[in-house]
Amino acid sequence: MDKKKVIAPLVCHGHSRPVVDLFYSPITPDGFFLVSASKDSTPMLRNGETGDWVGTFQGHKGAVWSCCLDKHALRAASASADFSVKLWDALSGDVLHSFEHKHIVRACAFSEDTDRLLTGGMEKVVRIFDLNRPDVGPTEIEKSPGSVRTLTWLHTDQTILGSCTDMGGVRLWDVRTGTIVRTLETKSSVTSAEVSQDGRYITTADGSTVKFWDANHFGLVKSYEMPCVVESASLEPKFGNKFIAGGEDMWIRVFDFDTGAEVGCNKGHHGPVHCVRFSPGGESYASGSEDGTIRIWRTGSLGPSQNVMDVVKEVKHYVAETVR
Repeated sequence: MDKKKVIAPLVCHGHSRPVVDLFYSPITPDGFFLVSASKDSTPMLRNGETGDWVGTFQGHKGAVWSCCLDKHALRAASASADFSVKLWDALSGDVLHSFEHKHIVRACAFSEDTDRLLTGGMEKVVRIFDLNRPDVGPTEIEKSPGSVRTLTWLHTDQTILGSCTDMGGVRLWDVRTGTIVRTLETKSSVTSAEVSQDGRYITTADGSTVKFWDANHFGLVKSYEMPCVVESASLEPKFGNKFIAGGEDMWIRVFDFDTGAEVGCNKGHHGPVHCVRFSPGGESYASGSEDGTIRIWRTGSLGPSQNVMDVVKEVKHYVAETVR
């Protein structure tokens, strides 16, 4: 058997139960951040580059299944088995609002303009909350045919992607009409759906398959069989030349996007991998596992002349020029 190059990850402890979701913020003037969801009911915020703990969001009374940050990393949201989605101040850790539901909530996502929050779960109802008027009831769109597993926005918040826990396929809702307009067909339930940073591809994981779809015409671009059942996959955001996948065999594998060939394989977790995500600059990726840890793996995808701090400096310069 070929020997795989061993990479020592940054190991982030803190959760006492399985880590089931990870979300990176875009790069901000203060760097970028990583929020994690766990069955221990306490989402955690970390420095996305170093993995250093920033804070813990206290308030849920059940497992947290999904988490996200807005594009400025100023607010976080989390979806829980306690029948609620909470909106958090990411700086103070305070609860800004709690959106009550009638069943377990499995997914939440901020719109690109950060004004709306999308939620869904066991009720099979997809809701859109107006964050400028949090006390006003949500907009409900056409019901999902099954319990909602994942939700994400597409096309500058004009389209919603959603998958179900109990059936295959990814449904696309037109936000303007509130109706399902298309289904991307898969054999197994889609456990992970991600829109690429450049908006070109939708990456899905279903069963032992990772698929890439055209995000504008929705045709299937590539489909690769994995060595095991995978729960999550993520496309490298900067060059789009590789992707990662993790699942039941506890390994995080790296594949070539064009050929599907395995180019790396990293082991460190002691339980199945539930979620993998590339950082916004592609210089590292994070994995969350049944073992309760988060591991951050370096990829070295940035060239020698550019690193995260260079990007942060560029963002700060842009912000300074904008406010003049």
